[in-house]
Amino acid sequence: MVPTNAAWTRFGNSGCSSSFHAPWSALAGRPERHPGTTVMTLHERSSPMYVLALATDYDGTLADHGTVSDEAYRALERLKATGRKLIMVTGRELPDLKEVFPGLDIFDMVVAENGALLYTPSTRKERVLSPAPPEEFVARMKAAGVSPLSVGRSVVAVWEPSEKIALELIKELGLELEIIFNKGSVMILPSGVNKATGLAAALEEMGLSAHNVIGVGDAENDHAFLRCVGYGVAVDNALETLKKTADRVTRGARSAGVMELIGAIMEMDAALMDSERQRVEVGVDGSGQPMSLSPQGGSVLLAGTSGIGKSTLATALIERFVKAGFQFGVLDPEGDYEELADAVVIGDADQAPSEREVFDLLARPSSNVVVNMLGLKTDERPAFFAKLLPELAGVRARTGRPHWLVIDEAHHLLPAARDGGSYALPEEMPATILITVHPDLVSADMLKRVETVMALGPEADMVIARFCEAAGHDVPEGMEPPPKNEVLFWNRLSGE
Repeated sequence: MVPTNAAWTRFGNSGCSSSFHAPWSALAGRPERHPGTTVMTLHERSSPMYVLALATDYDGTLADHGTVSDEAYRALERLKATGRKLIMVTGRELPDLKEVFPGLDIFDMVVAENGALLYTPSTRKERVLSPAPPEEFVARMKAAGVSPLSVGRSVVAVWEPSEKIALELIKELGLELEIIFNKGSVMILPSGVNKATGLAAALEEMGLSAHNVIGVGDAENDHAFLRCVGYGVAVDNALETLKKTADRVTRGARSAGVMELIGAIMEMDAALMDSERQRVEVGVDGSGQPMSLSPQGGSVLLAGTSGIGKSTLATALIERFVKAGFQFGVLDPEGDYEELADAVVIGDADQAPSEREVFDLLARPSSNVVVNMLGLKTDERPAFFAKLLPELAGVRARTGRPHWLVIDEAHHLLPAARDGGSYALPEEMPATILITVHPDLVSADMLKRVETVMALGPEADMVIARFCEAAGHDVPEGMEPPPKNEVLFWNRLSGE
């Protein structure tokens, strides 16, 4: 059963936090939203799975006094049965972890020694990510009488206040080592090694993006880890400073909080991840409130007359995708994005794009792709796109990526004249940006998937009116063409 309440912590652009309480069950039906944004729920539309993995700390989070309860283990089993991955991210050394937690094999990957070691339970493969501890440093720590003292593949672990001796030796020996605290325990590691770097290496090996991962922890060494995932959660017993870092705080402590989170993931999936790091800001409205797009939202229509700045705005958004770490794909029928930075262009004027190359690149979360269709005849491009689109939708359903899909000249690739089953359109097209001069010439089936319209130019109000007529929506009242360098931004669900 999912607990009825949860404490949340949220941050705005100012960095200030505000906390409020809201029922998990209520949020499953109507999530809270930030000003200028609209988040649809699972009750309003069905979605491919977006949350693909749970990354959890061990001590003080999944484990209570070093032990994982049977109930918590069964919750892990339920989550894994949905097809999601489980990742352990812990400061413990691997032999110790195996001894205290015999059920470790349920995890797909283990990040041990606070980010210094990867372990794959299914293959028993270990991969050390950082150098071994300096022998002289370890010897001097022992000579100083530091006890207990544990030496791993890369980490040296002690208890407070032995960090004072460690710091003196680091200075004296001129070592590039870092001291990391964990509720009384102290870990000494090579500089720059932490749970975030270890998790990043694990996700790369697993072919996952951090945006599709939820992380949960409780202590000082979990700050970087919770910041690097798509959504960070602190259990109720977590340090107050970590609660301020987290996007959400559970009502339950330790394993009860993790089980609470697992229930919410299974119930809400993408609707759970309503956080700043999941949104891309387009601009601000007249009152200074940010207007944002979310990969959990439906399609976006970017439309306006020719030469008005659609490509400029699309490129600006793509730059923000890159900055935020989102993977994107651009379907480019006329070669307008062949100079786009941070992307690999497949195809050119002389060579048709290769589907295999496209999907081989997209298999790596860090790769972005532009599919240049200039090498195809004009009348061949819609058919090529009609074949590519369902395959892209299948990849997104399995991997949650690419997080954003940009379709240029949408009236050409998705013409109204070809409405019907020939497109094999998925039930929805989340985070798909349709760019067009003629929204009324785009497939009505595709237009029905549009949640947000961004219209540019002196005829922006007419652009939205033509969209509404083609898609069968009521035209919103009070529209006026925006001033120069502004965009008419309409979310048809919220009415804003």
